Amino acid sequence: MTSAIEALVQADQQLFLALNGLHTPWADRIMEFFTYKFTWIPMYLFLIYVLVREFRKQSIGILLTIIAAIGLADQIASGLFKPYFARLRPCHDPEIGSLVHVVDGCGGQYGFVSSHAATAFALALSVQVLTGGRLKGAGWLYLWAVIYSFSRIYVGVHYPADITVGALVGILSGAVCILIYKNVLQQKLS
Repeated sequence: MTSAIEALVQADQQLFLALNGLHTPWADRIMEFFTYKFTWIPMYLFLIYVLVREFRKQSIGILLTIIAAIGLADQIASGLFKPYFARLRPCHDPEIGSLVHVVDGCGGQYGFVSSHAATAFALALSVQVLTGGRLKGAGWLYLWAVIYSFSRIYVGVHYPADITVGALVGILSGAVCILIYKNVLQQKLS
């Protein structure tokens, strides 16, 4: 590794240890709940209901685009980045693994980039842009995405760079799917 990359990796490890070190027993339970992907099924179902109620026939294209953005983000994060970069999760890293506060298991071996961050930001961007401001409270999805992503650092399974690049993957995936929807599908589905 070059010295610049080594410096970035060390800075990422130090920031991770500082953030992961903020744990308390009561926050462990909250973050464990927050990071669990199935916790959010009621929110997803409510979002689908609201989109269908508000956009009727248009909701089909909007929902398909959101699903495509989330799927693309997940595939890029898990199918491309993780096996290509093969960066160990902090809890598997021999350099700092003994210092990591793990809340509920470590997960897979590799963590770069976070699929949680990628899919959360793909969802937030897609909903906000595709609803064009007609969906009150859609901006709150960004706050949810930030907290959901931070929970991955807190529980010991992702470095801050995993989250940051994962968020960028999600935003870019969402942007690509939105462009396809607006330039190809929107006229056909309207």
